[in-house]
Amino acid sequence: MVALSRRKFLLFSGASAAGALALAACGDTENNAANNTASATTETPDGDNFDSTVWREYSNPLVEPTGSGVLDGQTVAVKDLFAVEGQVIGAGNEVWLESAQPETVSAAAVASLLGAGASIGGIARTDEFAYSLAGTNGHYGAPPNPKAPDRIPGGSSSGSGAAVALGEATIGLGTDTGGSIRVPASYQGLFGIRTTHGAVPVDGLIPLAPSFDTVGWLTESQEVLYEVADVLEPDLPETMDLTRVVYSRELLDIADPEVAAAVQEAIDSLPGDLTIDEIPFDTTVLPDWVKAFQTRQGWEAWQANGEWIEENWDSLNPDVRSRFETAQEYTEEDVAAADVILDQAREAINDAIGDAVLILPSASSVAPDRESAGLGGEVIEQARASTFQLTCLAGITGRPAVSSPLPVLGPQIGICAVGPRNSDRALARMVIV
Repeated sequence: MVALSRRKFLLFSGASAAGALALAACGDTENNAANNTASATTETPDGDNFDSTVWREYSNPLVEPTGSGVLDGQTVAVKDLFAVEGQVIGAGNEVWLESAQPETVSAAAVASLLGAGASIGGIARTDEFAYSLAGTNGHYGAPPNPKAPDRIPGGSSSGSGAAVALGEATIGLGTDTGGSIRVPASYQGLFGIRTTHGAVPVDGLIPLAPSFDTVGWLTESQEVLYEVADVLEPDLPETMDLTRVVYSRELLDIADPEVAAAVQEAIDSLPGDLTIDEIPFDTTVLPDWVKAFQTRQGWEAWQANGEWIEENWDSLNPDVRSRFETAQEYTEEDVAAADVILDQAREAINDAIGDAVLILPSASSVAPDRESAGLGGEVIEQARASTFQLTCLAGITGRPAVSSPLPVLGPQIGICAVGPRNSDRALARMVIV
């Protein structure tokens, strides 16, 4: 069992007295990509050194703010999928980068952050085309995990998370399709949010699967987490009435025992005046839900990138290549069948949770160690498969999810709160009391 180093509770600030929610949150190429624990040093034009496993471009500031506001003084690590005016998009692939042309307009989310006073420190590394949860990349190596140096950082928003964990940025702008914010947040002991699907514009973002793609971000500070939500989601409510928290023992049991025990202990420590219900959840359907999710995801990924990939198969890392090889085989009939299952899953999840907040692990395990985490290796694929059974619940329903770090003694563990659609700012406003 993982020991919690101290007791904390998270409270939705601004919620009504009846609905204030407290959450316990006791706070060869394959091997080289994962095992590279040494920094790859690159020099900026000004003579400053930076870790090129974390950053593709770094100047700090690479781009000055365009306005002033609540994010004055904050520094953003932008995942290398977003358009930044004057910069190219590399998408985590060397060959793609070689032919990329400078962007003429910044992505909507990037422009909003700059307008609110943040600067861009640099362009952060991503797993190829965001098609991974591991944080490994055979082209550039895996970014460090500062809070667990012998373990992988999680992805696909790997560089954005590492930049924040290293203190080189205060905001790690990323994406979350199947867990690409929640997993690095969990592995690196950060706060992270997957936003309600469609709540933050994805203009200027290279897509993976538009049906599930969302903008998200990672922070070390809870305050910065909700300040970014205020900037990027100003039309969503800042407060919400919440009277019920739910969890499922069956969902907890998907996680490794040490993770499940830590999250259960946090749930058991919730204040007694809250309505905290254990709900049944039929986890036997989850493999079918995940398969349907990944079929729709793969189909859309191939529609978005397949034409280029057909000409550049050899440029892909083994794990990502295998996913695209599967994706190219999906037919319209496969996707139609998957959509039927996804509709059934969406209805079942929404019926089970309703307007409550679901508590579950952010990832099924602690970060796998670098030594065993080769690209596409068994350890990575097992972790991905079980984690996907947890992360797909928010993805299928389009709900927001906030990962918060549990203050455990040992490798980092995240606890996840999945809220009603459009509750993003309230979820992000959880404060430690």
